[in-house]
Amino acid sequence: MSNTMLPNAAATGPSPRRGLILLTTGLLTRLDDEELLSVIGHELAHLMGKDPIILFGIIAGEFILRLTVLLPIVAMAPLLYVLIIFWLIFFVAKFFEARADLLSAIIIGRSDKLAMALQKIGYRRFERGADRIFSWLFWDPHPPLYFRIRRLKKLKIRKVKSPFFESARDVIQGFIDSIRSS
Repeated sequence: MSNTMLPNAAATGPSPRRGLILLTTGLLTRLDDEELLSVIGHELAHLMGKDPIILFGIIAGEFILRLTVLLPIVAMAPLLYVLIIFWLIFFVAKFFEARADLLSAIIIGRSDKLAMALQKIGYRRFERGADRIFSWLFWDPHPPLYFRIRRLKKLKIRKVKSPFFESARDVIQGFIDSIRSS
């Protein structure tokens, strides 16, 4: 528990047994029990998928590649390299967030409650109109709220063969749709 009124939750750790979920008091005061359960399900899905350790591995791998194989490219255009590579890392992280949304909806069975929780948590960040394409371009590991909420509201609970690949496909399609509508 973190005693702050900012509504937030996070998961960290190498596995579900050795993981940690952080909840803020702001989250507890804003969400009802079912919404809170769906958010906890989202964070548990991160731990079940070992997302924190996988993302750490991706970042560590990029660092090692940058200092060895990619050093000539980095030396020629360091700012461009940083902009592109970090956007790619954050874009891949969006796959993990979308998968955690999907797994929470499947396990808890209330995708509508997770959508409502996201609306309450991110009410200040809700993207509109032309801002939608830019919301995909930020260095943010979360897909845009409008995308996550719309996806959860349309979601039909069913068995999914590969939640990661389905979520990656949905994120890529959401990004492409935002380009088309701009």
